[in-house]
Amino acid sequence: MRPDALLYPAPEGLYCPEGGFYVDPVRPVERALITHGHSDHARPGHANVLATRQTLDIMQIRYGDGFCASEQATAFGEEILINGVKVSFHPAGHVLGSAQIAIEKNGTRIVVSGDYKRRADPTCAAYVPVPCDVFITEATFGLPVFHHPDPVDEMGKLYASLRQFPERTHLIGAYALGKAQRVIRLLRDTGYDRPIYIHGAMERLCDYYMEQGIELGELRPATIESRDKSAFKGAIVVGPSSAFADRWARRFNEPLPAFASGWMMVRQRAKQQGVELPLVISDHCDWPELTETISDLRPEEVWVTHGREEALVRWCQLQGIKARPLHLVGYEDEAD
Repeated sequence: MRPDALLYPAPEGLYCPEGGFYVDPVRPVERALITHGHSDHARPGHANVLATRQTLDIMQIRYGDGFCASEQATAFGEEILINGVKVSFHPAGHVLGSAQIAIEKNGTRIVVSGDYKRRADPTCAAYVPVPCDVFITEATFGLPVFHHPDPVDEMGKLYASLRQFPERTHLIGAYALGKAQRVIRLLRDTGYDRPIYIHGAMERLCDYYMEQGIELGELRPATIESRDKSAFKGAIVVGPSSAFADRWARRFNEPLPAFASGWMMVRQRAKQQGVELPLVISDHCDWPELTETISDLRPEEVWVTHGREEALVRWCQLQGIKARPLHLVGYEDEAD
């Protein structure tokens, strides 16, 4: 079966006409398969949603009980037949519950990776390579300049700052789903045993991670109305980066703004956002990991969904792999 007859870009998102479903649609549809819980991939309003149990739970936490009309949970590796099309979900290593989706019919298998990473991360199931004829990859950091450092080394930068400025409150901006929990776990795994304060927007998701067996240590609400402001001297506060631009952040003791993102490699971005301590910690593959993944899989074709598409397409072509950009809209890099 021709791959582009099995799956192709539509205004709503990637569409499988044989199965009558979309993958990560950007508009409400009758049947949606969702790779993970970030808001640019998992949107409310679909009639029927198929995803991992953790992704469905995360959607319920973020959107409420009525995020879809009906839901179906699937386990990693479980095969489900939808109108004669075989689908299965496999770990993507991006955030808790994140999956790649394999779509197969008449001997043709396409794998939609969603967002994925290959670095070790104890807060989610590790990426698993899935053999396929067509691999659909993101390219958020799809330029050769992007080589992400070891996250443990980035924690070393944070600890050095804590020693240098022991009176200041270190505010770490991190996306509420996935990045915040990963940063907290990195702190714990590198020996930080003091309480970590978190913004209210992260409490329910952090609670859910801990319910799923992800140890995050002692977390406290980052509120100062009922607490002496001096309690935050030398403390670490984790919250969404947007919150650090408002009056909430200025309440803390000499706040030192940090931000955990792969984009902190770009100094101009850090400067524009007023970040004093950039921490290069990404939940996406960097350039070597993207090319390594494609080299490992050796698919017949590579389709690039979003990000820096052209460079990765060109690299594939130089390796003798047929490739093309899909130019999908509606997917952002905010979750990094």
